[in-house]
Amino acid sequence: MGRLFKTYLTGPSIICCLNCKTHLTLHDQLISKQFQGRHGTAFLFGTCSNITVGPSEDRTLTTGMHIVADIYCIDCGETLGWKYEFAKEESQKYKVGKYILEKAKIQKEVNFGTQHQQHSLVALDNSIM
Repeated sequence: MGRLFKTYLTGPSIICCLNCKTHLTLHDQLISKQFQGRHGTAFLFGTCSNITVGPSEDRTLTTGMHIVADIYCIDCGETLGWKYEFAKEESQKYKVGKYILEKAKIQKEVNFGTQHQQHSLVALDNSIM
């Protein structure tokens, strides 16, 4: 298969794959916590790294019909959520190009100077996220 090249993010809070700890995005990229995924609560992020994007498909979601593509961790292959490719409703177009990451599939890494702690988002209250 070839060498896997991953992007390592720096910042006070990094969102990682729960399965393999691969960096996905910075907490600063969080747009909204008001989303529902296949496995419960999900979050909308502006950017995402270290993922592969699956084929686009029409999907009826809570807010209507969208064209989305599932996203997978580049390291372990875990399905993390989806990317919005197209929104048919004008009020939903702000989502296009953004990423849904499911709370059950990610964790937040918090850096405090030299200390390094990992917190499972599954166990944390949404107010902390």
